[in-house]
Amino acid sequence: MSSSHIQDKVYKQSLEDPESFWAAQADQLQWHRKPDRALQRTTKTPKNGIKHDHWSWFPGGEISTTYNCVDRHILNGNGDAVAICWDSPVTGLKQQFTYKRLLEEVETLAAVLQEEGVKKGDVVLIYMPMIPAALFAMLAIARIGAIHAVVFGGFSPSSLAQRMEASRPKAVMTASCGIEGTKGPMGYKKLLEEAVQKSSFKPSKVIIWQREQLRWDPVIKEDGQRNWQRLVKSAMNRGLKAAVVPVKSSDGLYIIYTSGTTGLPKGVVREAGGHAVGLNLSIKYLFGVHGPGDVMFTASDIGWVVGHSYIVYAPLLAGATTVLFEGKPVGTPDASTFWRIIEEYRVTTMFTAPTALRAIRREDGDNDYFEQIYGNRGGLKTLRALFLAGERSEPSIVQIYQKLLAKHCAGGAVVVDNWWSSESGSPISGIALSAAAGEDFNSNHRHPPLPIKPGSAGKAMPGFDVRIVDDEGNELKPGSMGNIVMAMPLAPTGFTTLWDDEERFYRSYLKRFNGRWIDTGDAGMIDEDGYISIMSRSDDIINVAAHRFSTGAIEQAVMSHPDIAEVAVVGIPDSLKGHLPFAFITLSAHHHPHPAVPDEKLFKEVQQLVRKQIGAIASLGGVIQGKGMIPKTRSGKTLRRVLRELIENATHGDFEKEVQVPTTVEDADTIDMAKAKVKEYFRLRGKDLHKATEARAKL
Repeated sequence: MSSSHIQDKVYKQSLEDPESFWAAQADQLQWHRKPDRALQRTTKTPKNGIKHDHWSWFPGGEISTTYNCVDRHILNGNGDAVAICWDSPVTGLKQQFTYKRLLEEVETLAAVLQEEGVKKGDVVLIYMPMIPAALFAMLAIARIGAIHAVVFGGFSPSSLAQRMEASRPKAVMTASCGIEGTKGPMGYKKLLEEAVQKSSFKPSKVIIWQREQLRWDPVIKEDGQRNWQRLVKSAMNRGLKAAVVPVKSSDGLYIIYTSGTTGLPKGVVREAGGHAVGLNLSIKYLFGVHGPGDVMFTASDIGWVVGHSYIVYAPLLAGATTVLFEGKPVGTPDASTFWRIIEEYRVTTMFTAPTALRAIRREDGDNDYFEQIYGNRGGLKTLRALFLAGERSEPSIVQIYQKLLAKHCAGGAVVVDNWWSSESGSPISGIALSAAAGEDFNSNHRHPPLPIKPGSAGKAMPGFDVRIVDDEGNELKPGSMGNIVMAMPLAPTGFTTLWDDEERFYRSYLKRFNGRWIDTGDAGMIDEDGYISIMSRSDDIINVAAHRFSTGAIEQAVMSHPDIAEVAVVGIPDSLKGHLPFAFITLSAHHHPHPAVPDEKLFKEVQQLVRKQIGAIASLGGVIQGKGMIPKTRSGKTLRRVLRELIENATHGDFEKEVQVPTTVEDADTIDMAKAKVKEYFRLRGKDLHKATEARAKL
């Protein structure tokens, strides 16, 4: 691995001397009690009796995340800087909040929570749409030393009830409705009340933000329901303000539940000290966001870890402006929405999922909005970087947008793929825009970033010791595909346990490799230069005639066809080869997708791409063509398991069998569309999939 670039030097220092490296980062924040040291290594023995390594960051320290996100900037003279820009195309509303105004909202709401009985260490569940009050709630809860657990607004009552039972919240903060794209208001009253009914644990208070689009009436005080606006108005009239309540570094700031497709969700705990220090580093080091004048637009949701970290906490830790967006990449009103946001708010750094860019590409295949409207009039010149995460970013989409940025955005603007998870709390890998640490952040000096390798998620970030191992845990040589694991300790933003379940922490992340590595559940490789490629989830590896292929590698080959806007590859059982790769494809918008079976010319071209880029052994067993049939979670992850189950059912002639669909699905209608397309495919090609595709697989 080359070590001449400053990103490599910073990374090396973070692993070789974590104590001094992270102590220097901790000095960038305000502590109510300075930590005794940066890192303390220990062991734990949960109920299963298996001892394993453990660690804690900044022991002895006491900190307030809200103070560092809000109060600190006002005391430094930046109170009039804009903290939050709210843009809601689904309601036609916009608002801006300075840091001074944000403090007024947060300290008053925090006082309301204290009056309602919330104390330090209590859990408050947030079930909110993308409105400013949701951010006020997160910061107010943290201000009084309580712990928030955000659940994506609109989740099913069953999922919400699971999280209530697991976190046992003292109160729930919610809104009267959310607005899902063009579908109109969705009332939360029925969803939340059903969840409370299902849950064995009943929160004592429900605080409701009333939205004009659909109100929640009546609010019954006797049932613990409270009108949010009335409580805040009363507190303001009485001059109530909550002072900061510092917490220990190791105390929880929030719980976030992973959106697993099977089993009960896991409650990832984020510790206050490590979270603040690690995020303050990442927002400056990786994202190049340093303070007033920088504007970050993260097109995600606060229900996901991306929203926690880069809509709320990290931009505010830096003293920058964050854009809070209530809308969709397409349909609110069209595929130009993101580019309007960049122009209107002079966005310098954008962060979204490749899924969103694919959706835009489907609607605007020629990039007319980007080029002809916003680009040609110079509206995108402030944008320095477009960050992608959530799903693997295939090289073609990185290359398309890199060309667009080079032509229409700030000089040297780059597209940066990065990789992380709920467990890591911040990117595990990426290309740092400001590859320096410590005092260099406060200077105007900028080091040129490392080269971008399309298809790679960059190099490991400080503190994340990433390795590639085989199924026995043995390290593999560079360029070999295997299981992606990490050595302990993780960087400070990383989790150290699960909420009230140390045994499950061991079972889920350490047991597979006998406590030696933390298992990420991802598969991929690290090349000679240290660039990491995430190819798929470990359970998405396809075994074809004793050759292991990742769905990501095959999807990358298929997506290199210029007429294909989106693809999902799954493995289906085959009596001869063990598995065959099978592709679901969506064509670019200007092509009009038609029957489920693509024409022979297209199929042959796609097959040749797979053969050329991967090898004949990976030839596709079939291709289904359609639009709106690739299901995803709300965080943008493709639900390949659902598609695989549909195909497997169809091979047995069972086209109507129900498939297990997670509650995190973005649009349940895509499942019905996929089921219809699978049925159509088999009707056109015959019920025996293997006979129907054997001849074509030889193309």
